[in-house]
Amino acid sequence: MKQNLLSLVAIGLLLPMGLAGQEASTGANSGSQNISPFTQSSKRFNDWSISIGAGVPLIQSADMTSIKNGNGKNLFGYSAYVSVDKAITHAFGLNLQYDRGETRQGYANTKDHVELSGREIAGRTQYDAISILGDLNFSNLLRRVDNKSPFRWALHGYAGIGTIAYKSYRQDPGPYNQVLNFEKKPFKLGSLFGQAGAGLKFKINNRFDIEGRVMYVVTGDDEFDGAGVGQTGYNLTEDQISDNFFNTTLGVTFKLGKHESHLMWHDPLQEIYYKLDVLADKTQDLEVCKKGDVDNDGVCDDWDRQLDTPAGARVDGAGVALDTDLDGVIDLYDKCVTVPGPVENNGCPLTTNNNNGGTGLVSEETTLLKGIEFDLNSDRILPSNTPILNNAINYINSSNSSFRVIGGTDTRGTEEYNQGLSERRANNVKDFLIQNGADKNKIEALGKGETNLLYPECEPASKCPEWKNRANRRVYFEAK
Repeated sequence: MKQNLLSLVAIGLLLPMGLAGQEASTGANSGSQNISPFTQSSKRFNDWSISIGAGVPLIQSADMTSIKNGNGKNLFGYSAYVSVDKAITHAFGLNLQYDRGETRQGYANTKDHVELSGREIAGRTQYDAISILGDLNFSNLLRRVDNKSPFRWALHGYAGIGTIAYKSYRQDPGPYNQVLNFEKKPFKLGSLFGQAGAGLKFKINNRFDIEGRVMYVVTGDDEFDGAGVGQTGYNLTEDQISDNFFNTTLGVTFKLGKHESHLMWHDPLQEIYYKLDVLADKTQDLEVCKKGDVDNDGVCDDWDRQLDTPAGARVDGAGVALDTDLDGVIDLYDKCVTVPGPVENNGCPLTTNNNNGGTGLVSEETTLLKGIEFDLNSDRILPSNTPILNNAINYINSSNSSFRVIGGTDTRGTEEYNQGLSERRANNVKDFLIQNGADKNKIEALGKGETNLLYPECEPASKCPEWKNRANRRVYFEAK
């Protein structure tokens, strides 16, 4: 009756943990935003199984042992187990296990009816045990990413605690006595024991596994071997507080459920392998540029937005010819690639005469001296203008003329502010030229504010696109 009651209690404790674990195994608790309700139909793997097995227990640490070290013979008992197993993840599960067996220890089997000499004793212990075991699947836990071999073997580790009851018998030296020394200990809360070990499983098919186990059982009782029956002094042979034994078994696991695979045999990478194999089977030669490349600009017509790109023009990823300064003249035809200008002047700014304060030296031959532009409200020389100014130094030094460095602004701001800003711009350029080797006797600086616009129509500035206003914010050169 007590055994049945303890079994029901253990099952009651196990079921809530099992149900919670199934949720983790199905991915519903994985953190995905697409969380589906947990139902039996949402399960992808079987996660329940029943295991049975039988084997041989050998007492190793006790006053009477089953293993003889050159003195007498080894005594083999028998054991059997049945367990209900629940897989929580592909690498961890819980087992509710019932064990029953008989150990034989000492110098003879108490059932052999043999006479024992003066210092020999024999014992036999029949036990029943209920325990909860943690099941760690090392093969799934440590599986290599690049391992694509068939998954048929698995190494498991087990550890757990439970309660144990036993009957122990002892035969004392002398002729065989029909009345053996006998002691019985029932199940009780204090009769705790522990066991741990390892098992090697082989997958026969999707329903059956076979497994060999070696478990080490710590009984927690110094009288388990029977030497303590009657307290005759035999129990003092070895100084320990627990009689322990090895239990070697061979068992079969039957996997329950309607699904093809069990969670403990699930390789988390096998779905990726399958998808890769499917993709490999469906691999086709990719046909690039189905419609060709009519304009030979290196961009397929399938996504080319300009199918008539002129030969030699550089294009962007959409096949459109580049226009760096956004003046409407593509770089292939633009004589001033980095400075906006009208189409009729091949993308260069228009020249004006010296009387109106124009750029003077800006022509097809002297585009290096057409000037440089500035950011809004700034007199800082931009790094991108350094090459232009270096070329201007060479031109000035090799020329017989003297030059004015003239600063200008756009029409934003007051006249007083713009006048000062243009003077600072002109002086900064003059200082740069002199510091980098230009003849200072050939250069003078002059600020004209907003009075000499390259694009006079930009008054006010809101009437023009930004590239024209930027062109007005400049320093240019004028021969004296």
